Amino acid sequence: MNALIGLIFVLWCAAGFVVAGAFVARGADVALGEPASLTPGARILLLPGAFLLWPLVLWRWLRAGGNA
Repeated sequence: MNALIGLIFVLWCAAGFVVAGAFVARGADVALGEPASLTPGARILLLPGAFLLWPLVLWRWLRAGGNA
């Protein structure tokens, strides 16, 4: 049972890492709605929150216009 919980946690973290990286690299501009350019510092600040809240980030990003 502990191995299953550990595997689920690792998969959750891996998905969070992938979604957060893609969102910070490309999707943050789309999710903001208006044409906006984020500085590298702002992108770094968004990374931990996008990692922890990746299901919400992915849902909002896809709702805002996909993976442009």
